[in-house]
Amino acid sequence: MRHLLLCGHGYLGQAISRDFIAADWQVTPLSRSGGDGSIACDLTSAADVAALEVERPDFIVHCASSGRGGAEAYRAVYLEGCRHLLERFPGVPLLFTSSTSVYAQVDGSEVTEESPAAPDRETGQILRETEELVLSRGGLVTRLSGIYGPHRSVILRKFLGGEAIIEEDGRRYLNQIHRDDAAAAILHLATLPRDLPSRLYNLTDTRPLTQRECYETLSTIFSCPLPPTGPRDPDRKRGWTHKRVSNAKLRSLGWEPRFPSYLDAVESIAPTLGDPGHA
Repeated sequence: MRHLLLCGHGYLGQAISRDFIAADWQVTPLSRSGGDGSIACDLTSAADVAALEVERPDFIVHCASSGRGGAEAYRAVYLEGCRHLLERFPGVPLLFTSSTSVYAQVDGSEVTEESPAAPDRETGQILRETEELVLSRGGLVTRLSGIYGPHRSVILRKFLGGEAIIEEDGRRYLNQIHRDDAAAAILHLATLPRDLPSRLYNLTDTRPLTQRECYETLSTIFSCPLPPTGPRDPDRKRGWTHKRVSNAKLRSLGWEPRFPSYLDAVESIAPTLGDPGHA
């Protein structure tokens, strides 16, 4: 039985664990505080990671969260966390879940893995530094778009709550990935041969939507008024960008999203957003 060391047992991590177990993997989940069947381990601590008493894994996934922290938390959790894991388990493939926020394009162009990734925010720069570290050690990097799924969708929650705003003319593209599609893609990558021609993949759905197109369709589906227009939000955590992220490279390896468009999932997600037990 193959063994996954899963570093991060939150919203995405629990879906990854579910899929790997269903595929007959042994899964050892880690989280900072423990609980929910996970082992307590602070990835930011070299001593904690060095002291891990687990069977040597066949594959490692780093999907731990920075806890909404800034640059200091990003450096500790992502860069140092990956460094500690690579030192503790040399030679074991590590997959790091990065973000499409590393692409700073604002011209609406299609973005592939070969496009420039030069973020202007320090947090994005730390993600890029982490990516380079992981790739230099033979690992894999997936750049994830905004994650949504059951109990979680910022776009839909704001829309249904009357808080949504169409920024300027609504031309900005929204790039999203369903949690379950992301988990399935990570399992798919873990089962492919280790001599892949590339180690870097965008993890996003197939059809990016403009903000206006998204809200116009939501208005039709849910019989709600179109949100008002307003200025762009310059303080968005992921930064203000305008690009169409391509998933063609990952799809060429045989993965296909169950939800090619965000709009394919919204009717099933809407009833789950009122559950106070989830973010």
